[in-house]
Amino acid sequence: MASISTCFCLKPSVVLRPPTFRSRFQATDFSRNSLKFHDSRVFVPVIRASFDVASGIKPGGIVETDKLPSDVRKRAMDAIDACGGRVTIGDVASKAGLKLNEAQKALQALAADTNGFLEVSDEGDVLYVFPKDYRSKLAAKSFRIKLEPLVEKAKSAAEYLVRVSFGTALIASIVIVYTTIIALLSSRSDEDNRGRRGGRSYDSAFTFYFNPADLFWYWDPYYYRRRRIQKEDGGMNFIESVFSFVFGDGDPNQGIEEERWKLIGQYVSSNGGVVAAEELAPYLDLETADRNLDDESYILPVLLRFEGQPEVDEEGNILYCFPSLQRTASSQRTGRKEYVGKRWADWVGGVEKFFKEKKWQFSKTSNSERAMVIGLGGLNLFGVIILGTMLKNVAVTPSGFITFVSDIFPLLQIYAGSFFAIPLMRWFFIRNKNAKIEKRNLARELRARALELPDVSLRRKLLSARDMAQRTVIGQDRIVYSTDRDLFEQDYDTQDWDRRFREIEKSD
Repeated sequence: MASISTCFCLKPSVVLRPPTFRSRFQATDFSRNSLKFHDSRVFVPVIRASFDVASGIKPGGIVETDKLPSDVRKRAMDAIDACGGRVTIGDVASKAGLKLNEAQKALQALAADTNGFLEVSDEGDVLYVFPKDYRSKLAAKSFRIKLEPLVEKAKSAAEYLVRVSFGTALIASIVIVYTTIIALLSSRSDEDNRGRRGGRSYDSAFTFYFNPADLFWYWDPYYYRRRRIQKEDGGMNFIESVFSFVFGDGDPNQGIEEERWKLIGQYVSSNGGVVAAEELAPYLDLETADRNLDDESYILPVLLRFEGQPEVDEEGNILYCFPSLQRTASSQRTGRKEYVGKRWADWVGGVEKFFKEKKWQFSKTSNSERAMVIGLGGLNLFGVIILGTMLKNVAVTPSGFITFVSDIFPLLQIYAGSFFAIPLMRWFFIRNKNAKIEKRNLARELRARALELPDVSLRRKLLSARDMAQRTVIGQDRIVYSTDRDLFEQDYDTQDWDRRFREIEKSD
């Protein structure tokens, strides 16, 4: 079976369509002059459409997919699976929320590495078709994909080690501080009882044995499996609660931008590629909820990502058209006029009413866990203050364990102070952050409510957008060329080609 790999590596000198044939695939070039007609058959120079990818793969050879960012590759592959393995660039861009150029590069790389092939429709649309086992083929070729699970596990282990280390440091600090205090008090008592030793170098004779491995006795190789269960129950162990109190639990909106663009892409695609700015406002970042303002600059990021363009309808309303999202390889119901003005979620087609950001939490610890952490942190801070005073007033020359503690005492002070300073700064940061999130969420919600019961002008604008919507489903009956087969095997009828070309010329 011929493959797609050379479609990106070789510049074909043989081309298949006349100048009026408008293809959406830049790498493919067609020319009527290259066709030789004889007895209603197409004859071309003896050049294969492509060669087998397997013959071009050598040990240590470059895998095109490895050049893609991991998240782009994964999102593109998920979109391909969702569409059944036969997609257009617009399908992947809308499903995955990728930029059009990102989607095109991802499809080209995946097709080159997995023996995928192209199909060209009678209107010049290019479709990418992938075998069912394309994931296993890609995994067999890419060392990077094989290595990624190990890297993820290593990152997870490192993150857990950091969390464990900080909580362990609190326990270790308390033990060291109060052990040193006891040792100093013991040495003073001995000095009072043994005055004859005054002025001599003193050794407390206190031996402290510390094995770092003992601090990690609670290492759990099944931490993340257990953590998922704990999340369902809302529980958290003490060591985790220490880190959570000081540093928090991370950004609750991590990866939410990806979801935002997925929602926007699916909404535009399901409504025929033509929308009003008011329809996308519930998904974007708005400074105000007042929809009476004429400023629609908030839609510019969408136009740039999906290569949209403004159009003016007969009534002078500005609508936004996305031609690349109007061509699809899979059938899907578009937005219908009779749904305008009813419940917004009905004609969105299952897409959420508006994009909602999650507020930051100071900590996911319970009140009892937080009280315990604060109590131990306060105990540690109090001990550090007392120990600092005692070390300044020590009357003998310290040695052994006390000398060690004196050397690391600045670190103990930094830890004890930052244990409360960092949460305090985080509290002010989270308060300011949540105020902005709440303002944006409210603006999006109000815009979504305005679409539930639109006024007359907005309703007419939405109806106009539905009238201008175009969604072309490219079925197998519209395919005129495929790189899956050689040109000789496809045996095109020249009269049929001329008829199709004339129809396209007339439509233009």
